[in-house]
Amino acid sequence: ASSHDNTIPPLLEAQDGQELATFAGGCFWGFELYFRRIPGVVDTQAGYAQGHVENPTYEQVCGARSGHTEAVQVLFNPNQVSYGELLTAFWTRINPTQKNGQGNDRGPQYRTGIYTHSDEQLETANASLQQVRGRYSEVHTEVEPMTCFYAAEEYHQRYLVKGGQSDRKNSKETIRCYG
Repeated sequence: ASSHDNTIPPLLEAQDGQELATFAGGCFWGFELYFRRIPGVVDTQAGYAQGHVENPTYEQVCGARSGHTEAVQVLFNPNQVSYGELLTAFWTRINPTQKNGQGNDRGPQYRTGIYTHSDEQLETANASLQQVRGRYSEVHTEVEPMTCFYAAEEYHQRYLVKGGQSDRKNSKETIRCYG
């Protein structure tokens, strides 16, 4: 029997004045911790985005059988951090030239993407993508309206924080991924 908590947490919901943003940047453990450290980010959730299987499991996603990418949904206060600033943080953290992966993580479940929640986000994301395309000959990051997001199992939520890494705002500690 697995010692992992496989329960699925409830999805994040934006309250008055808050917004959601969704980003995929390889393995979601380090990516979630990265966004948790940004002032103005209220909460984060690791999950699976843009696939064709309802309620996928980690095994289905990692086996590249569900069409999903590991993603992080970010709940933020736009009065403290703008969507554009989150996009800048996203581009800083990823290698947009790597197709279907980031670093040593390879496969379509590790592709990079920006999945928007409004027409305004889509416009801003596309503008940022054009800026990035001006700096690289090839960019493999998707920018699409959000089609679906499923929360990952509880043991994936705040995984690196549970392992002792700090999620305090503005922390500069190196994010160390391990499995």
